[in-house]
Amino acid sequence: MKVALNVNGLKYEASFTEKEINEIVKPLLEKFQEIKNEKDRRIIVFLAAPPAVGKSTFSIFMERFSKEMNGMKPIQHLSLDGFHYPNEYLNSHSIEMSGKTHELSEIKGMPETFDLESFKDYLDRLKEENIKWPIYDRQLHDVVMDQVEVASDIVIIEGNWLLLDEPGWRDLKEKCDYSIFIQAEEEQLKERLINRKIKGGLTPSEALEFYKRSDGKNVKRVMNHQLSSDLVLKLQHSGELKIIKGEL
Repeated sequence: MKVALNVNGLKYEASFTEKEINEIVKPLLEKFQEIKNEKDRRIIVFLAAPPAVGKSTFSIFMERFSKEMNGMKPIQHLSLDGFHYPNEYLNSHSIEMSGKTHELSEIKGMPETFDLESFKDYLDRLKEENIKWPIYDRQLHDVVMDQVEVASDIVIIEGNWLLLDEPGWRDLKEKCDYSIFIQAEEEQLKERLINRKIKGGLTPSEALEFYKRSDGKNVKRVMNHQLSSDLVLKLQHSGELKIIKGEL
């Protein structure tokens, strides 16, 4: 099944096989509905994965498919990215890492550059009320507050660090009702991330250097410091997703 999606302001065509839809997407949506009925309130689903796996694409597709699936309450996808600290804050604060001082703007995208306490507060409010969610604007390269009206009873939030097993971050898991993690091989993600930067205008050597300095470190940190999840999927070299842990 091919669908036209808008991911982070970029339009492109995504493809999901009938096997993925029948074995993963439909059962997941049914699972979410069951949890919603049991808890009789808005439920929150976490979708965590390293960069370039396709978290946004998968969550947006599930939102789209839920609106076409008979008997299913539509889900709404949101992103952790709206909780980056604003650029003004990143440019004026620094942190000690590995014996060196870094401006937060230099390590933008790492867990240290997110407003974790604000995110926790929004999660608590989300279970009780309709709120407006912040976004990360890819044109401005900055956070814009109160952009998405959250009204769905089933919300899926995607982000690299949602299941991070580190102080402060590991507390997040108790705030979600179901969790999904997508694995992939590091070399596969490296290729995807470098190609993404080249398409964005970097030379191959610049893209490789950026991977070594930033993206590669984030991939390793996500993959090597993750909490357990209710469902684990793996991105195959074909681009398909496959269940490797958990049942639907």
